[in-house]
Amino acid sequence: MAKKPKGINPDLEDAVNSMLVEVRNNPDLSLTDKMKILDRALKLEAIKLKADSDDWGAGLFDNDSEEQ
Repeated sequence: MAKKPKGINPDLEDAVNSMLVEVRNNPDLSLTDKMKILDRALKLEAIKLKADSDDWGAGLFDNDSEEQ
């Protein structure tokens, strides 16, 4: 069984980037619509940072507070 590639799907990243460009260039859209797309792009960047970090999620089952 092949290992799943680590990181964000490049197609998803390209889609969010193209949506961001289209929304920025469209003067007919409301500020709310523009902020929704911007929020998606920022969320994608945050997920990329977490996915690229080797120690993210490593301490999930290490709970030192229960060792009392």
